[in-house]
Amino acid sequence: MPRQPATGAIESSDEPGRSGPANARTSRRNPLALMVLCVLWEQPAHPYQIVQTLKARHKDAVAKLNYGSLYTVIARLERDGMIEAVEVTRSGNLPPRTTYKVTASGAAELADWLAAIIGEPTVEPNSFAAALSIIAALPPDTAVSLLERRAARLREQLAAMGRELAQYALVVPELLMIESRYQRAMAQAELDFTDQLIDGITGATVKGVRAWRALHQSGRGGGGAQAFLAALASEGFDPRLFD
Repeated sequence: MPRQPATGAIESSDEPGRSGPANARTSRRNPLALMVLCVLWEQPAHPYQIVQTLKARHKDAVAKLNYGSLYTVIARLERDGMIEAVEVTRSGNLPPRTTYKVTASGAAELADWLAAIIGEPTVEPNSFAAALSIIAALPPDTAVSLLERRAARLREQLAAMGRELAQYALVVPELLMIESRYQRAMAQAELDFTDQLIDGITGATVKGVRAWRALHQSGRGGGGAQAFLAALASEGFDPRLFD
């Protein structure tokens, strides 16, 4: 389990997402900053140690991890007063290494940031959802073929996740694999949705599919649009809603 700093357990403010000390806030767009704060909350470390810790815990699966982005995050956290340098060491001809520790403001920000994410569901930008919103731009049969390919990849990913979880369950406490279980659950939910969508398109049980086919069978342009609107009307929809 992570070690607790000498200052005691982190405590969040009464209102999630709002840090206690004045101005104790940093950008919350990069999950790597959250990971860095947690590592330094456990104990002081220099960037190399931070990277090795995160890789050993497989946190690179949930946050983009490379030295370039890490140094940017560290500089921003230090600028915002979330962390501070405690010593600089040098070994032989190697570049100097700066060791950092979390500040009181950083510990408070860590707690509030976690509370905001865990306690409040948010709709994150999603390229798949964006593509689904305009899937009618593709012919239905093409869309089905692509969805079937996606479903096959998801099944492969789920099988690999299952093997990995089973392997690590022998040596890693379940608590430290929660994010992997979450990712697998999300992948399973996406597969279930994709399979249902494929069935709905091929069986025309998704309302609007006949209009979708009419759009592409009639070609693009005004003729296709008219066929699309006529097909919508035949399914009981008011075409004026789509003008």
